[in-house]
Amino acid sequence: MQRTVDSGPFPPSPPPSTTDPAVIAAHDWAAFDAVEKMVDHWERPGWSGDTRAYYWMLTIPEESPLVGHMRQCQRALAHFGFDDIAPDGLHLTLGRIGLVGEIGGDRLDRLTADAQQRVSGRFTLRAIPLSASRGAIRYSVAPWRPLLDLYQMLHEVGARHGLPFRKPAAVFRPHMGIAYSNRTLPAAGVRAALRPLRELDPVDVLVEQAHLVVLRREARAYRWNVARTLHLAPC
Repeated sequence: MQRTVDSGPFPPSPPPSTTDPAVIAAHDWAAFDAVEKMVDHWERPGWSGDTRAYYWMLTIPEESPLVGHMRQCQRALAHFGFDDIAPDGLHLTLGRIGLVGEIGGDRLDRLTADAQQRVSGRFTLRAIPLSASRGAIRYSVAPWRPLLDLYQMLHEVGARHGLPFRKPAAVFRPHMGIAYSNRTLPAAGVRAALRPLRELDPVDVLVEQAHLVVLRREARAYRWNVARTLHLAPC
């Protein structure tokens, strides 16, 4: 059976502005508007039930207003049967640095201590409803600039410790997923369902920490345990 992989950066190109929320959201939607079919997110090479990998990510507390906003959107899309992200699972993935078992704890300590000396201040992200990729329903986020700076710093610090991100900053497309597609289906019907949700107000989230986590897959969901934490400086 042919595998339907949601691969490559999406959107394929970055937006013309990495700071303007309206431009970023419009760019994400234009990219999804060109998608004919959604695919099965879970048909991804290199992952199994036994895979454990270290990722840097931002996590959203369950008590955040954004989680209630996400649940509202998930309920509106329930008839598609997507695999919803759990209330304690909302996150923004930065990138992967390696497999568990290949990286010792002392090395993680040195990496985190080095990154902590270079991390910049806290910032606010705006989660903008609602768009999609080939394999997931997601929020656009803005601005990208502090995320790109954080990504580049972690990539450079990681490289000094032999633990760079697997992908360069040029293909990083910040977003926050709320549900995963679990089959192939026409994208036109999904777009029609998303359009009224795009009229909802955006939600601002204060980013105070970044976490290095041990990521795993359980059934059709991502779960993690926090291994190390970076604390962003007060503004």
